[in-house]
Amino acid sequence: MAEVKKNILTYAGLKALEDELQELKVVRRKEVAQKIKEAREQGDLSENAEYDAAKDEQRDIENRIEELEKILRNAEVFDDSDVELDKVSIGCDIRLYDMEYEEEMTYKLVGSTEANILENKISNESPIGKAIVGKKVGDVVDVEGIEGTCQFKILDIQRN
Repeated sequence: MAEVKKNILTYAGLKALEDELQELKVVRRKEVAQKIKEAREQGDLSENAEYDAAKDEQRDIENRIEELEKILRNAEVFDDSDVELDKVSIGCDIRLYDMEYEEEMTYKLVGSTEANILENKISNESPIGKAIVGKKVGDVVDVEGIEGTCQFKILDIQRN
């Protein structure tokens, strides 16, 4: 039997997923059911674009609910209360210095489920995430990328 991958989440990430699941189950399901009902009342379903769109939306909602339930079923919430405060771990905000491009950047280290580069949230499974986990302020890490190796210096580690 294949081992199920644990979804590492912060408490904020867990809450966001639970809220999304609740919204989908309580609000969005009812909205789409109403759309389907209204489209059915229009008559012939074979050429009813509103009905097809509502059914597609219903399918998407049910797929997302199933996905969220699976994520939450396999969730492992990262508790940073017993983690050393001087090392990089999940839930930290890390300020890095890119030694090649001579620029600073700040990321929040999260599990892969919460990762979103547009929000500067990087996964502990990403190349940078893997390289910095367990490191301390002042450490220089090598990160293997598509175009070769990059070096980053850890400037600061913050906890929320």
